[in-house]
Amino acid sequence: MNSITRRSLLGTAALSVLASRLPAAELSDFKLGVTTDEIDEDLRAAIQFLKRFDLKYAEIRGLWGKYNTSQPIKKIRHAKKLLDENSIHVCILDTAFFKVPLPPETAAGNRELDEQWALLDRAIERAGILGTDKIRTFAFRHPRGGKPDESLYPRIAALLTEATRRAKKAGFRLALENVGGSHVCTAAHLSRMLEAVQDDAFGAIWEPNNSARSGGTSFPEGYRLIDPKRIFHVHLRDYCRTSSGKYEWCGVGQGDFDHVGQLRALLKDGYQETLSLETHFTIDGSKAKASEFSIQGLLAAIAKA
Repeated sequence: MNSITRRSLLGTAALSVLASRLPAAELSDFKLGVTTDEIDEDLRAAIQFLKRFDLKYAEIRGLWGKYNTSQPIKKIRHAKKLLDENSIHVCILDTAFFKVPLPPETAAGNRELDEQWALLDRAIERAGILGTDKIRTFAFRHPRGGKPDESLYPRIAALLTEATRRAKKAGFRLALENVGGSHVCTAAHLSRMLEAVQDDAFGAIWEPNNSARSGGTSFPEGYRLIDPKRIFHVHLRDYCRTSSGKYEWCGVGQGDFDHVGQLRALLKDGYQETLSLETHFTIDGSKAKASEFSIQGLLAAIAKA
């Protein structure tokens, strides 16, 4: 055995001993929830799932078959009542704000933007009722078959700055999600936009799996590009790369994402914000079964972190 190999083995053994002495992470170390419509569109069913796994947080997107921003206020108040009765907190309100093509700088484009500002107003009202100060945003979609256009970043940043100003004035924060099909889809894009919009009410939804699927880096390389203090929320799920080179969503623990490493890094960085499972696949056509599989995998990862 050569000396390099011996040293590497000794180093690995030492790390293993050290890891065995470190206290394991617990669920209480994280503010963990699930995107409720990834369990069931019926909020009551989703709440029962959360309670079964002792989860205290919910990410709200769709409710009873409609986006929350399309539901009447009466329905939102009913949702809040159900959540309160079961001691579930809303960690973030999902919206499709700015998940549209970047409007042109024309009269027609201004009308499109007016629709987006109205959407933000509805989101602010609903977030206030549901008791969260975090609202999801996007950075506009690029044309189908196209790719992110960084030459548009100054205008996108200006619009996100204005959106942040409006949200902050009402007491809310905006969290930008990196997502496929958007001008901000990878960790590198997300980092650049965070640099462009310097406001304490503007931060990130770190989506490591989306970054990987969009051809960017995930954990640890992608995560290192982002200031942890600017991360307001984290989405967790898993992906695998097929023999054809395509990416598919799968259950947590079945794929390529290093959940244990990501969770350890968040703990090391003193992360105090929220996380949620966003399942994004089904088992036998069932979102609930897939969410159960993935939350068990995620809880197992927490126990190893």
